[in-house]
Amino acid sequence: MRILVLGGAGYIGSHTVYELVDAGYEVIVIDNLLTGFKEAVHPQAKFYEGDIRDKIFLDNILSKEKIDGVIHFAASSQVGESMKNPLKYYNNNLCGTEVLLESMVEHGIDKIVFSSTAATYGEPESIPILETARTLPTNCYGETKLSMEKMFKWISKAHNLRYVSLRYFNACGAHPNGKIGEAHNPETHLIPLVLQVPNGKREYISVFGNDYDTKDGTCVRDYIHVNDLAQAHILAMEYLSKGGESNIFNLGNGVGFTVKEVIETARKVTNHTIPIREEERRAGDPSVLIASSEKARKVLGWKPQYADLETIISTAWKWHVNHPDGY
Repeated sequence: MRILVLGGAGYIGSHTVYELVDAGYEVIVIDNLLTGFKEAVHPQAKFYEGDIRDKIFLDNILSKEKIDGVIHFAASSQVGESMKNPLKYYNNNLCGTEVLLESMVEHGIDKIVFSSTAATYGEPESIPILETARTLPTNCYGETKLSMEKMFKWISKAHNLRYVSLRYFNACGAHPNGKIGEAHNPETHLIPLVLQVPNGKREYISVFGNDYDTKDGTCVRDYIHVNDLAQAHILAMEYLSKGGESNIFNLGNGVGFTVKEVIETARKVTNHTIPIREEERRAGDPSVLIASSEKARKVLGWKPQYADLETIISTAWKWHVNHPDGY
């Protein structure tokens, strides 16, 4: 099978490309390199630099390359930025997806796996979060991802295109081979921020809020290793290839760790004290976000291989200590 990966130079996209190549797929990558890195693209993948909002560019590639299925990571994904610059998010996330779907319909490509997010749920009404939970995003990023899901739904009804939307929780870790990992600018994810302290990039880690209704007063999140996410995308593509109906799946470990537990585990892995500074709560931070991934396990046969927090942080540390400035 020939798989087109959009955003394949980004964090989760690049890990998925590595796993696809290892699984014997032919992979074509499109990335505009605004937040991705060419160095992160697997050397055996065919790479095109360009933007999916450029229909002439996209049509040219879909005409030239025989594509069996698409995995779509190409989107802006910073929550804070989405609140300050919502038009950028509507333009990149929604307009880009609209152009992509136009081209897919015209070229007869009928399978797409979509990188969605737990941000589509907003403040959860119950834990663990099921796929049937209410979707009421509390930020523009989550709103655009939910709108993209709805776009897939209506296009699938009109044009027999089938999709899988994967709503995942806190992606983390790095490829065990140490060649690729997480590099964002600015960095907003907890684990790489914590690891900046032992790496000499910051003096302490801020902890926002210590009075949440959790075991140690700090927020609880569900952390899922990036390679486990990558495997889920491959299983979702296999599911569609076998005739599976359009579907939505949560991806998480189903286990929550507090901010302080993450820091304590990082101290153990790095053998560094990692000082903390307690700050005020951040607006819009839910106290607990944990996924139910039973549906993905049952329907896709997905089973996370890196569920242990120490293992997750160890793979991240291996990458960051050897790439302190990213790529």
